[in-house]
Amino acid sequence: MNWGNELNFSQIVTLSFTLFAVIDVLGSIPVLVSLKTKMGGISATQATLVSGALILAFFFVGEQMLNFMGLDIHSFAIAGSIVIFILGIEMVLGLEIFRHEKDSKSGNVVPIAFPIIAGSGTLTTVMSLKANFNAYNILIAILLNLIFVFMILRSIDWIERILGPSGISIIRKFFGVILLAIAVKIFRGNLGF
Repeated sequence: MNWGNELNFSQIVTLSFTLFAVIDVLGSIPVLVSLKTKMGGISATQATLVSGALILAFFFVGEQMLNFMGLDIHSFAIAGSIVIFILGIEMVLGLEIFRHEKDSKSGNVVPIAFPIIAGSGTLTTVMSLKANFNAYNILIAILLNLIFVFMILRSIDWIERILGPSGISIIRKFFGVILLAIAVKIFRGNLGF
């Protein structure tokens, strides 16, 4: 890991956009709206802090954590893909597999913090960026993305009002299919390792 003390604006922009694309919180809006309704609300602070803690933990000691538990990154990615697949099935078919009590905030951890925000793709990307980029620039990019995630989570009610019930339904089914495809791709890509 490169801990040189050079802050590089170009690297920060590149890293921020890379993480933005991998986290894809905008693409997760239909899932988040659906989960918000089932859970009785989303705690933007809790979901952001937990996902931030996961990302930072993987940044610093990800491979060691998995090795300690006898796991590899491929098994971790497959497990995350199964959760994403189940969320996609819920969205497309209108089923309820993840059941949440109205007052329960555990949904802020699973599935919101992991695997929606800090999914296997995000965690493996953060670990792999360490080989080529300055660590301080990576940490700044992570922080910028977490601020954006927090803003989206805080605005979920407003976004839901703008889209309306029919807009949410259409987007929910469309992104459900996208989630299924992403889950299959992650599963297939890590199955033959």
